[in-house]
Amino acid sequence: MVAPLRARIVAEASVLTAESGWSGVTMARLAERVGVSRQTVYNEIGTKSALAEAMILAELERFLAVVTEAFDAHPGDMRESIRSAVRAVLELAEDNPLLHAVVSATHGADTELLPLLTTHADSLLTVAKLVIRERLEPYELGLDEPHLDAAIDMVVRVVLSHVMQPSNTPAATANDIAWVAARVLAR
Repeated sequence: MVAPLRARIVAEASVLTAESGWSGVTMARLAERVGVSRQTVYNEIGTKSALAEAMILAELERFLAVVTEAFDAHPGDMRESIRSAVRAVLELAEDNPLLHAVVSATHGADTELLPLLTTHADSLLTVAKLVIRERLEPYELGLDEPHLDAAIDMVVRVVLSHVMQPSNTPAATANDIAWVAARVLAR
């Protein structure tokens, strides 16, 4: 099955960003690599800013897929689900070319993507928190909505922080985050 054109454009933009940096991504170059006209790229994506957001959200889908798999692999064991999900996310981040291109960018236009993971990460955080909330629904946590929201926000932000700047191995970090999360989420 051939991926829809929009998905192919976004995927190729990620590859191009990893190879050349964000400043090396132009709609014309992207169109050439996908085998369509520049106007087709604009029609499918819109602006370069919209392309950046689409790339980040597509990458987020990959990360959230491993979260879902981890929770599905450990039904009934919230702490192990969280530990496994965090570890899978951190391991995926270790070898992620797009993430490395974004985080390691240090000059000019190449820093344009970094705010999508940090100071302007609203859509990323919203989607991630919704997935985590959905995965925690089967557990009787005994928390009111504001406290559950705060706990989910804490977990998502801590994991994102470790994605951006790891401080230990994925396994050790996952153990620590799962321990903290279990204590906060427990009755």
